[in-house]
Amino acid sequence: MFGSILQRMILWELTKVFLLSLVGITGILLMAGIIAEASQQGLGPTQILAAIPLLVPSTLPYTIPATTLFATCVVYGRLASDNEILAIKSAGINALTVVRPGLLLGLAMSLATMGLYYRIIPYTHHLLRAMVFNDAEELLYSLLRKHQEIRYSSFPYQIFVKGVKGKTLLEPVFKRKSADGSIDWVAHAREAKLQVLPNKGLIEIQTKHCFVWGENEASGLFEDRTLPVELPRDFGKQTQRRPRDLTWQEILDRRVELGRKITELQKRVSLATSNSFLIGVPDDLPLKLKLFNEQITQHEQEIVALNVELQMRPALSMGCLFFILAGCPVGIWFSRSDYLSAFITCFLPIVFLYYPLMLCGTGMAKEGRYNMIPLVWGADAIIGVIGIVLFWRLFKN
Repeated sequence: MFGSILQRMILWELTKVFLLSLVGITGILLMAGIIAEASQQGLGPTQILAAIPLLVPSTLPYTIPATTLFATCVVYGRLASDNEILAIKSAGINALTVVRPGLLLGLAMSLATMGLYYRIIPYTHHLLRAMVFNDAEELLYSLLRKHQEIRYSSFPYQIFVKGVKGKTLLEPVFKRKSADGSIDWVAHAREAKLQVLPNKGLIEIQTKHCFVWGENEASGLFEDRTLPVELPRDFGKQTQRRPRDLTWQEILDRRVELGRKITELQKRVSLATSNSFLIGVPDDLPLKLKLFNEQITQHEQEIVALNVELQMRPALSMGCLFFILAGCPVGIWFSRSDYLSAFITCFLPIVFLYYPLMLCGTGMAKEGRYNMIPLVWGADAIIGVIGIVLFWRLFKN
């Protein structure tokens, strides 16, 4: 029966180590990776603090399995190191009784991770992008404070400043790019302010003591002038959301929508082909058929990506349970109670086996040339087989 004092004690130890390591590893990942990169890109402290709660859910599918394995190796290694496993076996208690709390933790974390994937993780992705777009004006100022310039290939303009004082740009230089990428318009002002108008797709540059030069602009010196600059067409828009940004229900709805589009395109191909036999082949028929087939191929590739996402989410989630299967016998056999040995013991298989197999399998599955189920679930299957073999040897001995 699971409610014994021994099992509750083991489950409590597993939970404590799991929560402590989860907080620690997630914090390190955020501080050392994401936040450092955001700071280098010019995001301010306020923006970073606002983004952290939206970034944490995205890291949990990777940190939860790792910390589950870490907690298992630590707790069961400590039990074996203190000879408690030997004492339990000597008392005639089946070793499976000791392992059940670990299996319960792995199953609970797998379900929790899958629950996060159902809506919370995609929803926080959406909120994060919306937050950045809604605060686009502050983002532009932050970039200028950090780098004194904004120069991206996707932006139809370039901005260079000597400095930023509050909301005032000091000695800014604005350059507008033409369709071929050349500079066709330049403005140099003593100071200026930016105002983003997302509804109009514009940035209004309010300048003072500004000199404007351009082929299609009236050149000259202006005391006060507002210069409208277009935002990139795709700025802040989510015309093509990635599969990982969709909730579970949105993926299912998107598959149905793409299926309808493919059926409609196939009907149009059949209709155009049949009409060619009745009224002759139009001059633009090959071009139309090529366009239709390209759209069908594009939709089919998107459906494959959606199907892979539907398989990858439960596969990553079930990693917690499979890690437990491998972590329990490994922790008992190594009989180490220190954290460093447990860290090395549990993370080496993850770094060199599970995640490379998962990433490679997912990438190959998205190509659509192979059966996606063994590719996506292959890493879990390998860890599961290893865990079952280790358990068999543990019970045998």
